[in-house]
Amino acid sequence: MTALPTYDDVVAAARRIEGHAHRTPVLTSRTLDEMLGAQVFFKCENFQRMGAFKFRGAFNALSRFTPEQRARGVVAFSSGNHAQAIALSARILGMSAVIVMPKDAPAAKIAATRGYGGEVVLFDRYTEDREQIGRELAESRGLTLIPPYDHADVLCGQGTAAKELIEEVGALDAMFTPLGGGGLLSGTALATRALSPAAKIYGVEPEAGNDGQQSFRGGQLVRIDTPRTIADGVQTQQLGHITFALIRQLVDDVVTVSDAELVDCMSFFASRMKMLVEPTGCLGLAAVKRMKDQFRGQRIGVVISGGNVDLARFCELIGEAGTQRAA
Repeated sequence: MTALPTYDDVVAAARRIEGHAHRTPVLTSRTLDEMLGAQVFFKCENFQRMGAFKFRGAFNALSRFTPEQRARGVVAFSSGNHAQAIALSARILGMSAVIVMPKDAPAAKIAATRGYGGEVVLFDRYTEDREQIGRELAESRGLTLIPPYDHADVLCGQGTAAKELIEEVGALDAMFTPLGGGGLLSGTALATRALSPAAKIYGVEPEAGNDGQQSFRGGQLVRIDTPRTIADGVQTQQLGHITFALIRQLVDDVVTVSDAELVDCMSFFASRMKMLVEPTGCLGLAAVKRMKDQFRGQRIGVVISGGNVDLARFCELIGEAGTQRAA
């Protein structure tokens, strides 16, 4: 197996994306800290370019293309955020991009990907294999395939968010990130182990899609059917091989939360912190709230992965939750 990336690769990624990716704010909530009896620091990647952390990894990967690769273009597959990140990065770097997206992806994400200049190829996520479609397009058109997470340049770019967070607020007792294919978690783990080595590191999945938890606790990759969850950014079927190797080595545990808990956190972010956060971006906070008794008096980092959610869908989810509470 090729050598796994290291924190030095995260540092190199940070240099490449400087001046292109936003250095997103770290926000806190006094209300939440009082509720939990802890200090929680949110790295707000919902304010990143194209609305999610994915821009970091995409730009880092594409910036390393050779002139020949740039001339031919890039292909990627994604439920939405990696799609937008690749399309925008390609536009900035002057290359073409083809993006394979599920036909039921949020309309806003498909529209944004096209708006950034990406050619969108739609597929059925429940009956078709996006990786196979991506490989076929790469071969037939001579494109370079950049997967959404199982790629050293991608995951090291994602790790720059945690690097910035710890550099700004200091050492942490725990770090939480959403977990889909593992790019964000593995990159975060590289940065956290280097800058705050004693911190506990947790990946968070929806209960309906706990392949990462099964893989981590069982010691081997587990593949599942595409999970049905409102957290569309983590509707992956298994971890990547590179990301799984890093997660096994560096992460303390993988935990799960319910869709109802995600909606509750969406409501909290909107009403108390005036932020629009997509369901996937709420995974970290939902886990901290569920595990609050373990973290009293501690300093906790949470990566909010993104804010790309259709407003109509956001209102529908919040409205349904309010109706259920009232009943």
